[in-house]
Amino acid sequence: MDKRLTFLLALHLGLLTNLSAQDDLLNIMQDELKRNMTNLSGQEAPPYYISYRVEETISNDAEASFGNLMNSDELHDRVLTTMVRAGGLDLDNFHEVRDEGFGRYFSYFPSGVSLPLGNDKDAISQVLWKSTNSQYRQACDRLAKVKANVAVKVEAEDKSPDFTNEKTENYYEPPLKLEDITFDKTLWEERVKKISAVFLNEPDIFNGKCNVSYKIVRKYFVSSEGVSIAQNLTYARLAISGNIKSDDGMVMPMYKTYFAFKPENLPNDETILKDADEMVKKLKTIKTAPVVEPYAGPAILSGGSAGVFFHEIFGHRIEGKRQKSEEDGQTFKKKIDEEVLPSHMNVILDPTIKQYNGEDLNGYYIFDDEGIRGQKVNVVEKGILKNFIMSRCPIQNFSNSNGHGRAEAGMQPVTRQSNLIVETTNPLSMDALRKKLIDECKAQGKEYGYLFMNVTGGFTMTGRFIPNAFNVMPTEVYRIFVDGRPDEMVRGVDLVGTPLAMFSQITDAGNSPEIFTGTCGAESGMVPVTCISPALLVKQIEMQKKSKDQDRPPILARPDTNPK
Repeated sequence: MDKRLTFLLALHLGLLTNLSAQDDLLNIMQDELKRNMTNLSGQEAPPYYISYRVEETISNDAEASFGNLMNSDELHDRVLTTMVRAGGLDLDNFHEVRDEGFGRYFSYFPSGVSLPLGNDKDAISQVLWKSTNSQYRQACDRLAKVKANVAVKVEAEDKSPDFTNEKTENYYEPPLKLEDITFDKTLWEERVKKISAVFLNEPDIFNGKCNVSYKIVRKYFVSSEGVSIAQNLTYARLAISGNIKSDDGMVMPMYKTYFAFKPENLPNDETILKDADEMVKKLKTIKTAPVVEPYAGPAILSGGSAGVFFHEIFGHRIEGKRQKSEEDGQTFKKKIDEEVLPSHMNVILDPTIKQYNGEDLNGYYIFDDEGIRGQKVNVVEKGILKNFIMSRCPIQNFSNSNGHGRAEAGMQPVTRQSNLIVETTNPLSMDALRKKLIDECKAQGKEYGYLFMNVTGGFTMTGRFIPNAFNVMPTEVYRIFVDGRPDEMVRGVDLVGTPLAMFSQITDAGNSPEIFTGTCGAESGMVPVTCISPALLVKQIEMQKKSKDQDRPPILARPDTNPK
């Protein structure tokens, strides 16, 4: 074994000091990492990096439907994710194997294993040992395939290393105190029952729910580079949802979610009941609303809708690792220092912000899932693309992580979004945006434009093997008529398009940023994110008809109502 590598390993392992004698799990992870790294150093292809990531979660969930409790659960688990990298920083087992088809996503396949909940050293060490052994064997097999693939394929466009060299940090938060993580299950069961009962007020609503979820997460991370981290995160989420069905078979859902770090900071019943009642009224209206025809023309996206829009069509395309894969569309890879948005707009990704305008942010964290401190990234400045968000997978001209390597428990991290914030230096009121919309409709000869008030989410395609498109799924949409008629609610809408075409049509932004809290799914699983944006005026959007069910509405009246 190379003497210099032996010295570096000894140095790294020597940094794995017992930061917290009171945290047995962290100490066991450190000891087993040192033992396994030392034992594997004599192998023909020794690992140059090993990390253990443990996510311990206590979750409480309660759901009610039409005033009745449907389930109430508590779950406590620990999930271990082991990363073993063989080869070296320049070329290792995580290198993309080109022309492998779906197999190129091997590193994203779930690799987590359950860890005992107690702190029995022998039991935990046994699981860590087995996981390390399994991951090391896979790493060696994969590295051989990588080397063979590199030998027979054309030279890669991006010749940057496979792993970054980063500053190591040690960070320790003590476990949360019991009084700081209490969840009054009985209280919340009664609350969700009370809130969901509002949906009984409209007989045609066939699905009316309220659910609350509180997760207490403690994350541990140790690596052979000397990183040792223990941090706490909490997530409290309440959601209301209702579904109604039109006579033509189309199902119209509506959702509203609330987020805070602790359950006691969620809105009070008065606020939520008012929102639920408003949702019932909107569901009743949308049941008989006209169905839209395919449309291309001007539209306004509310702040919440614009946030999802940016997350899908822009956020996923400025994730650094995607710029490296030759299977990806790489929409913005060659556009650094070019204008991609109007000059009055900025886009920031910042996991360090806990609150925005007094609201807790779901995309907050201190360290990412590769042990790198989260950093604010100015992605777009005055309309000019300046940066990408980065994990420890470097790309050409971006050689270091900025703390955006993220993953669901049991998955390997890749570059993912955090808190996405869209800003404007030229904010306009909603009245001003509506006037500009009407002027643009007249210029294009349109009878009306559209206002996208609420969306449930969306998805996007970034690969080269399929059209590079997106789909944002609205739940509340209105026509705005140029002749001054009242706005009209419509249904059956999907907002679709391609990113470069749509981005070129953004002209103006509003003055009241809105927050959309959600969970984003991609190669490394589901991670919590936040989108913050003002309303946007877009000169040209494209809409298509939404797919719909072909079954008629229920023949029988809901049991709690009188037959019609």
